[in-house]
Amino acid sequence: MNSVTLGQPCKEWLKINLLIKNVEITDAEKKTAGHVLIKDGYIINVISGRKIPPGLEERLIKESIQIIDGKGLTLMPSFVDMHTHLRDPGDTQQEDLVSGQRAALKGGYTSLCTMANTSPCCDSKDIIEYIQTKSKKLNLCDIYQISSLSKGLRGKETVNIDEMLNFTKLFSDDGKTILDEKFMEKSLRLSEEKDFMIMTHSQPEVEIVKRDLNLLKENGGKLHICHISKAKTLQLIKRYKDKGLCFSGEVTPHHLYAYGLNYKVNPPFRTAEDVEALIVGLKRGYIDIIATDHAPHTELDKKHGAPGISSIEIAFSLVNTVFLDYGLDLQFLSRVMSYNPAKLLGRKSGLIKEGFKGDVVLVDPTEKYEIRPTGFLSKGKNSPFAGEIVQGKVKMTIRAGQILYLN
Repeated sequence: MNSVTLGQPCKEWLKINLLIKNVEITDAEKKTAGHVLIKDGYIINVISGRKIPPGLEERLIKESIQIIDGKGLTLMPSFVDMHTHLRDPGDTQQEDLVSGQRAALKGGYTSLCTMANTSPCCDSKDIIEYIQTKSKKLNLCDIYQISSLSKGLRGKETVNIDEMLNFTKLFSDDGKTILDEKFMEKSLRLSEEKDFMIMTHSQPEVEIVKRDLNLLKENGGKLHICHISKAKTLQLIKRYKDKGLCFSGEVTPHHLYAYGLNYKVNPPFRTAEDVEALIVGLKRGYIDIIATDHAPHTELDKKHGAPGISSIEIAFSLVNTVFLDYGLDLQFLSRVMSYNPAKLLGRKSGLIKEGFKGDVVLVDPTEKYEIRPTGFLSKGKNSPFAGEIVQGKVKMTIRAGQILYLN
């Protein structure tokens, strides 16, 4: 097949209809050997079984449809990240919309919810238009830009919600905690009235999550709890969900993969007991999704105490490695990294199913490799996992039938 070079502008990348044959098809609903045909950006046929119908390949070749032999690999829906920091505008020495999206594609992601703590922050029509216009021109990933909830991320004065709703239904002051209880109460009521989601950064975690769940119970609203990291937080979530309160929450790959590390992240690495609780919370559906909280920084920024990990390129590998230890399969991984976040965003993706978007990823779930941050496509090389051996590697990422990453 033709090759793709990541350094090329997107207009030179492959834009073709595809038959991906001889793969193990795995998503949240099924696991089967088969073949998948993608045309005009959408999955139009999923053929189960080892054999391809007689004459199909010959006919497709005549129609100039590219055939990819994925023998030995697993085809999954591409991943959806509901929590990413791309630093553009303002801090492009750390990351920008090009480097961040290329890193995402290397990690198997084609859809990104990008946080508002840019510089200036995304609290106005001009900033969100800049990000969305630039993203559309690049045409790499589907970008869901998040608006800040408060002006200047100060947690006091609400942004122009009606204006920002023309561009997004996601609002967050992530990176900063909304400490003003009256402001949070007002915001939850607005989210119920105007149908948008609030994504919260909670520190101190247990106290703020408890406050917000009580406010949600009293006022209604649409709440998503970011980067859950503590067993005590999970106990709260379980209690409220068991009583029928509707909200969602996420955990990061690094909070599942490691504990007790002396490496600055927000929230911090927790204990082994916390990790065990988070796994149980995922298994039982109390935590809905895994989101990266990809937070790229320069080496100097980290030396000065900036919290965060550059993680989007290794997220699948970290999660797959952890899940293998806990007996969780790729179907479950696909549920929490593709199907559930796609459903939260209202996307018709996250399954390998006829009529769904042709966003898929070819992975080798058995391949082991050493994490080498110096080779990241992200500008952020900040990771405590250098030298770690992980299992599971992304080999190809396809968005709407276009091959945008080849390992």
